Amino acid sequence: MGVWLIDADVLARSRFAVSALSETVGALLVLLGGRPAPGQITDVAAARADFRSLIAADPVAAGFARAAKAPGWIADFLTTPSTGDFAAEVGRLRRTPQEVLLADLAYCLGGEEPAELRIPDLADRIADIMTWIWNRTVRPDWPRRARILEADIVARTQSLSTGGWASALDGLRHDLRWLGEGRLQINAHAHPPRDLTGAHLLFIPSTTARGWAGFGPPHRYSLIYPCSGALVPHSPKPPDALARLLGPGRAAILTHLATPLSTTHLVAVTGLPLGAVGNHLRILLNAGLLHRRRTGRSVLYYQTPTGQALTAGITH
Repeated sequence: MGVWLIDADVLARSRFAVSALSETVGALLVLLGGRPAPGQITDVAAARADFRSLIAADPVAAGFARAAKAPGWIADFLTTPSTGDFAAEVGRLRRTPQEVLLADLAYCLGGEEPAELRIPDLADRIADIMTWIWNRTVRPDWPRRARILEADIVARTQSLSTGGWASALDGLRHDLRWLGEGRLQINAHAHPPRDLTGAHLLFIPSTTARGWAGFGPPHRYSLIYPCSGALVPHSPKPPDALARLLGPGRAAILTHLATPLSTTHLVAVTGLPLGAVGNHLRILLNAGLLHRRRTGRSVLYYQTPTGQALTAGITH
């Protein structure tokens, strides 16, 4: 199995972060035929048809699509740990040396260097393809998507503060396990252990169905994992007893906030007006049923232990 050896200093430097480029790589994998997560791409069939048209008209795009992914592997330069807005991340991709790009793509092809990609401006051409994917599949929904990713980070860091890294990493990704004694299993592949001493490790939530590991040896590593929040609108009906106690609007909001959400996201999933959501949040906060926390430019709300006990006690 693939195991990373992580000491206390690596964990102390580790953090959760959002990456726009990772979301775009996830969209690329879907366009290449991967299984989409619910709501990850609006109208997958249409997006794939547009992508096929793009690569049919451009031999470089076709060569990149052929070589970017192998079974169980993604070209390393696409997974090099990176965070920030898309412009900054794709700018770093544009600066990747050509020999690195060709070597990574050849690895995915079993050692065959793709002849159609031996061009002087390969980094710019690949960055342009990724920018097309970003604009076509991710950017239209990025503000809402980013809030969901940030909400997942709040939930994970809350678990970290109360239960340590073993709790925060529990269920993070399929096949990922904290084995103890500084050993983190990242997948079930038969790779030799990799020592991350001195490295910086990022945990990046994504709307993908599975996630992947990112490599930027010797000091940059990341684990991209499926976020806990769904992109598709989901409005669970609160228990009748809770609705009678708090009123249907406040009961719906408290039920949703088992996972941290922003005011804007609550408007989207409950269908309530912004003013009504704000009023309900104030009442629930004053009653001690909610916490709030700022992350980036968003304020996220989530249940306090009292709120959790109330919803659990009425639900079960």
